[in-house]
Amino acid sequence: MTIRLLLADDQALVRGALAALLDLEPDLEVVAEVGSGTEVVPAAAEHQPDVALLDVEMPGLDGIAATAALKAARPSTRVLIVTTFGRPGFLRRALQSGADGFVVKDTPARQLADAVRRVHAGLRVVDPVLAADSLVAGESPLTSRETDVLREARGGASVAAVAGRLFLSEGTVRNHLSAAIGKTGATNRGEAVRIAEDNGWL
Repeated sequence: MTIRLLLADDQALVRGALAALLDLEPDLEVVAEVGSGTEVVPAAAEHQPDVALLDVEMPGLDGIAATAALKAARPSTRVLIVTTFGRPGFLRRALQSGADGFVVKDTPARQLADAVRRVHAGLRVVDPVLAADSLVAGESPLTSRETDVLREARGGASVAAVAGRLFLSEGTVRNHLSAAIGKTGATNRGEAVRIAEDNGWL
């Protein structure tokens, strides 16, 4: 039986290399390739893959949001996150969104193909080093609103700009930023953003 695959990665070179490697396996067939998270659900509806391999950082919907959308639209499609960014927070959020597996891109081709087969068989596949790191790191200390504020502040946006985008008062934004700085152990909001990103909380 051939396992039908959908690949989603915004880097065409990486996507092409993954497709070429997986197509070498006699029981795997790449039936669709997309370059953004927003294309995942429409492509899955059209091509009906058994397993979707999604990158985390993509334009439009990221891989974690795309996982949740795909699971809502096609619960039968299994999802394997394949990412460069092996961050504990990404793993935790991906699993909470319904992902069935999580591996990093430097996984050898044979192991990646095996991960696809195991996910298709109904097993959960998680990079063991990342799983251990995730247990050590624990849950994000940030509230959902603090996370939103840090995300919006990521590019150096002013308090007024963040407040406008999130429909909050400037005082509320300052309070959330202050709380996020304290919880991450940072000395300023730029450092808080970096720490949160490094842990995969944003």
